Amino acid sequence: MDFDQILEKCGSAGRYQYLMILLLGYIAFTSTVHYYSQNIIGFVPQHWCYHEALANRSFEEIAAVYAPFGKEASCTRLDRIEGDRVTVSNETCQRWIYNYDFGFRSMNAELNWVCDDAYKARIGQSLFFLGSLVGTFTFGMLGDKIGRVRAVILANQCGFVGDFLTTYAANLVQFAIFRCISGLAATANYYLMFILVLEYLAPKLRNLAISGTLGICFCLGALVAPWLSVLAGNWRIYLTCSALLQLVVALFYFVVQESAQWLITRTNVEGAIARLKHIAHFNGREVKAADFEAFRRNCIVKRKLSNQPEQTAGIFDLMKTPNLRKISLLVVITFMLTSLSFNTISRNVEGLGLSPFVVFSLFAVVVPPSGFIQGLLQSRVGRKATAFLAMLCTGLLSCALGVALSTDGAQGNVTLLLAFALPMRLGISMCYTVTSQFASELLPTCVRSRGIAAVHLAAAGASFVSPYLIHLGTKLPAAPSLILALLLLSASVCTLLLPETNNKQLPITLADGEAFGKGESMLPFDCWRRHDDDVSKQPVEELRLNQLNGQTKSDTEAEV
Repeated sequence: MDFDQILEKCGSAGRYQYLMILLLGYIAFTSTVHYYSQNIIGFVPQHWCYHEALANRSFEEIAAVYAPFGKEASCTRLDRIEGDRVTVSNETCQRWIYNYDFGFRSMNAELNWVCDDAYKARIGQSLFFLGSLVGTFTFGMLGDKIGRVRAVILANQCGFVGDFLTTYAANLVQFAIFRCISGLAATANYYLMFILVLEYLAPKLRNLAISGTLGICFCLGALVAPWLSVLAGNWRIYLTCSALLQLVVALFYFVVQESAQWLITRTNVEGAIARLKHIAHFNGREVKAADFEAFRRNCIVKRKLSNQPEQTAGIFDLMKTPNLRKISLLVVITFMLTSLSFNTISRNVEGLGLSPFVVFSLFAVVVPPSGFIQGLLQSRVGRKATAFLAMLCTGLLSCALGVALSTDGAQGNVTLLLAFALPMRLGISMCYTVTSQFASELLPTCVRSRGIAAVHLAAAGASFVSPYLIHLGTKLPAAPSLILALLLLSASVCTLLLPETNNKQLPITLADGEAFGKGESMLPFDCWRRHDDDVSKQPVEELRLNQLNGQTKSDTEAEV
C-alpha cells in the first residue's frame, strides 16, 4: 500500500485538507501584504520645493507656479515669487511641500528621500530582494532538513522581525539592514506552505479548490495592502500591521501536521504513520491497523529498491539522470521567464494615469477570476495546457499593447492602457500560479523544498531586471511590452516540453522523478488521453515490490 492509497483511507479530501487550504489562503493573504509593502511605503507623492510664499496656497496654485519647469519642478528651488514672475535659486532644495495621495505619509515623504536622495529608497528595495534571494535558498534547504512546518514558521517570523524593526529606521543604514531581514521571508513564506499543503491533497483538490482559494486570498491581500496603508495614514503604522499578520503564523505549529511524505524520505516511517493517524482522526476516518502495516512494509521495500538513501539526496542529484535533469532545467527556465513577467506587470502601478492606490485595487479585482478560470481549465485540460494557453494569450496581449504604444497618442490614453493592463494582469496571475504549482508537483518529495528554493532563487535573480524593464518604458514606451511578449511566448514553448501532472501520483523518490513522464510527447494534453492509468505505478516497479514484499514481512519490526 503506497502513500496515496493510505492517505485516501485517512482522508485526502476531508476536513483536515480544507483546513490546510484555508491556512494556505491566510499565508497567501499575509505574503501579498508583505510583498507589496515594499512598493507602498516607497510611494512618492506629488511634491514641490518649499517656499514661504507658497505656504498658504492650494496645491493647484503651487502646481501652476512650478508648471513652467516641467519634469524638474519637484526639485527646483525658487528664490523669489512675485506674481507670475519667479526667480530660480542656485541652492539645493532642503524642504518640500507634499500633496499626499489619500492622506498617506510614505517613507520617502517622511524622510525626504526625494530628488537627490531618491536613491536611498532604491537601496532599501535592492537589499529587500537580496534578502529574498538568501531567504529563498536558506529556508528551502531548511524545509528539507528540519521539516516544512518549522521552516514556514521561521520564514514568517523573519518577515515579522524585519517589518517591525523597519518602523524604527531613522537612516539609510538601518533601513537597508532591516529591509534585508524582512526580505528573507519574501517568497519563502508562501511556497513552503504551498509544498506542505500539496503533499496532503487529493488530486481533485489541486485544481479548483486550491486555485480558487488562492485567487480570492491574493485578491484580498492586494486590496487590503493599499487601503490599509490609507487607513493607517503612516508607513510605520502600516508596517506594524503587516508584521503582526505574520506573527500569527507561529500558531500553525499547534495545528499543522508535518509532511508525512517528507518524514518517509527521512526514513521516519513511524513519524509519518503518527501524522496520518492524526489526520484520520481529524477527518473522522477509521483505518485498520493492517492497512498501516501494509504501508509500513511498502516504505521498507521502497527503501531497499532505492539505490541512494533519500535522506542524503541533494539538489545536485536532480542533474544526475537525463529525464529528471531535463525536467528540472525546464522548470527553472519557465519559472524565471514567468516570474520576471509577473513582477514587471504586477508592480507597474504608476504611469497609468491613475492613483497607484486605485491601480492596485483594479489589479486585485481580476485575481479571483484568474484563480477560478485556472482551476476550471486545470481540471478539464490539465496543467500543461492551462499554462500554455495562459502564457500564449498573455504574450499576445502584451505584443498587441506594444504595437499600440508605438503609435502616437496611445501613451496618454488611460482607457486604452487599462483595457490592456487588466487582462494582462489576469493572465499573468494565471501564468505565475499554475507554473508555481506545476513546478512543485514535478520535483520529487525528497528534494522538493530545496528544488523549489533553487527555482525561486533563479526567478528572484531574473526579477532584478524588472525595475529596469519598467524604467525602459519611460524612454521607449513599446519596448517593455514587446520584451514581455517574447519572454511569455518562449515560456509557453518550454511548458510544452514538460510532462503532465494532473491526476497523477506525484514523484517521491529520485527514481520516481526519473521515471515520471518519460516518453511523453509535447502536444497530447491531459484532456486528450485516457485516465485509466492515473495514480498508478510503473509495472516493473510493481513487480519488484511484490518480489521483495514477501521478504520483508518477517523482519518488518526489526527494520523499522
